[in-house]
Amino acid sequence: MFRNIITLLMFCCLSFNLNAQVIALKEDHPDRHVVVKGDTLWWISARFLKDPWLWPQVWQLNRAQIKNPHLIYPGDVIVLDQSSGTPQLKLLRPTITLEPGVIVEPVDQAAISTIPINAIAPFLSQPLVIEKDQLAESPRIIAGPDNRVVLSTGTRVYINKIEENKDLNWFIYRPGDSMVDPDSKEVLGVEATYLGDLRVKKYGKPATAEVTKAKEEIFVKDRLVPSGDEISVNFTPHAPDTQIKGRVLKIYGGLAETGPGSIISISRGSKDGVEVGQVLAISRYGRIIKDPEPTKEAKEEAKKADAKPKLKELNFDISTGEDGKAIVNFGKDKKEATSTEPALEPGYIKLPDERVGLIMVFRVFDRVAYGLVMQASDPINTLDSVHNP
Repeated sequence: MFRNIITLLMFCCLSFNLNAQVIALKEDHPDRHVVVKGDTLWWISARFLKDPWLWPQVWQLNRAQIKNPHLIYPGDVIVLDQSSGTPQLKLLRPTITLEPGVIVEPVDQAAISTIPINAIAPFLSQPLVIEKDQLAESPRIIAGPDNRVVLSTGTRVYINKIEENKDLNWFIYRPGDSMVDPDSKEVLGVEATYLGDLRVKKYGKPATAEVTKAKEEIFVKDRLVPSGDEISVNFTPHAPDTQIKGRVLKIYGGLAETGPGSIISISRGSKDGVEVGQVLAISRYGRIIKDPEPTKEAKEEAKKADAKPKLKELNFDISTGEDGKAIVNFGKDKKEATSTEPALEPGYIKLPDERVGLIMVFRVFDRVAYGLVMQASDPINTLDSVHNP
């Protein structure tokens, strides 16, 4: 009779990188944790660390070395070892050696993910942030069968033009709301509304296709975007390399305020240094209040401000060009023009921002990014500030 003999316990000793950043253990941390299905790397790290997003430093992982951070499987045991004086996490993973001829079920299972993939899956490919009028040149639906107005799953549709070398599968979109920076009032992009999926049956001008999925009602003139390649879901959490400061633009799911497990969009993107995997803090944006007991100097400044022409608030000056004509120069003071902090009137005070949570960025566009709320001590609202943790 053959027996399965466990011959080796593989110890992956993973040490704290204390030189890079102070990493504190939770006061009520366990000595060990058995990984079960449904765990995430973030949640497991939160059992041991006060700042769970620092687990790549704890385990000496970095973005250049780790292509796939899914290193832990159900059944593995994570042990906290402090015998050397320096806390270490050890991963105990059993491997099985079998005698010849023995057939057993494989012990490998799907590795656990960094964050809950099911929470962000709809946002990995479907939402789309585009430049204004970017969809204008995209293929469009020009007709359905029998002059049908509303198009649904299984409906045959006609597209104005899709060439032979183009994609077979497409997403159906309709231009949606503009995403406006709350501070600069600049349009950062347009968030297109995802309507469904479509598969080409015959290329040409016009082309024939079939609606394979309809999330919302689809109409003639709706636009197509190639489904593209599958987006990576391997996230290694890390702090930004540069200073990031923006605002919460939108909370998804029809909520006025939100908490852990929710999706938000922020007013910064790849052009601002935001990248996938970054962890950002969220703070309640401090209110601007009138000083209930202003100083004598503040009162004098307020009187002077009231006496000045209000046009000064437009931040411009007038100079004379080489041809003698007047030139209006807006935003002469670059620091004032680009600052996200409000210019306070005399006698007013901005209360400090109060940190209320953490997000991890999972999808990035040029000027906007999507993030998953990982922690929240208070409800998160639109217009809350986003910044380095």
